Amino acid sequence: MTGKSDQSGSGALPQRLRMNLRQLEVFVATARAGSTRSAAERVARSQSAASAAIADLEATLGALLFDRVRRRLLLNENGRALLPKAASLLDHAAELEHLFTGAHAAPLRVAASLTIGEVLLPDLVALWKQSHPLSPVHISVANSTGVIAAVAAFHVDVGFIEGPLTHPDLSVRPWLSDELVVVAAPGHPLARARRAGAERLRALRWAVREPGSGTREASDRWLLEHLGSFEIGFELGSTETLKRLVGTGAAVGCLSRHAVASDLAAGTLVELRTGLPPLRRRLAIVVHKDKQLGRGAADFLQHCTAAMQEGREGREGRQPTIRAPGLPASCA
Repeated sequence: MTGKSDQSGSGALPQRLRMNLRQLEVFVATARAGSTRSAAERVARSQSAASAAIADLEATLGALLFDRVRRRLLLNENGRALLPKAASLLDHAAELEHLFTGAHAAPLRVAASLTIGEVLLPDLVALWKQSHPLSPVHISVANSTGVIAAVAAFHVDVGFIEGPLTHPDLSVRPWLSDELVVVAAPGHPLARARRAGAERLRALRWAVREPGSGTREASDRWLLEHLGSFEIGFELGSTETLKRLVGTGAAVGCLSRHAVASDLAAGTLVELRTGLPPLRRRLAIVVHKDKQLGRGAADFLQHCTAAMQEGREGREGRQPTIRAPGLPASCA
């Protein structure tokens, strides 16, 4: 026998595969940022230390993980294969750390489209927080295209979108029913009309959301199908801004009933009776196919999915007020 230890059957990693969490943390940050300089800022390391961590990881694995294009680091095939597993491993390591520190729990990272993020998620998150008081909540609000990109890049754990957008790396789960309605200012000439048909709607000036928005995609498709053409007077990246502009009487808009429910109830906007077929759609939850959700994110998904039962009533033609199960009606 020599002095060398026999690792067969011991479960120990070969020497060349002994990577560490710090290397994986820098790798994931670099994959998201596109450079070791930006990654270093995210993980509180110097750029030289970040570059060394990437070099050590590639040496350990015996494979390059990035293509070096000018000053950018772009994931190659090896890097794309490693990214979901590395991100998942870091999430689980964070959960283990939080399990024993007790100071706080792993953060919940969510991205949502504007209608969902501004109208539906606040109540759901507020109730979820009651049972997860130590978990920080990070919510980013963007259009549906931006949400898809954030989930695909592992910037967030869960995404909520409007419309049928898909991505080869993501799993899309139907969530809640929604209906888009045509709204105008109370003083608009068509506000009290019994019916605003296609010809009258075609002559109006419209305010719409920006390209990439699920609401914009759905409204464009519906309006073009039934009007043939329409005048876009305003293109806005905010639902709240769009509602305020419509409220001035400068244009009419086509928005989610969820987004305008309080405005209709307050009388600051009115729904135009168009006589056109209703425009209904599904709001959806998206997660990465290779993402292993932590306990907090999985609990949040289950919590949000419980709202589906009430949302199904929308199929029968009545749009319910969506609120988290158990949330007092006064909070909806």
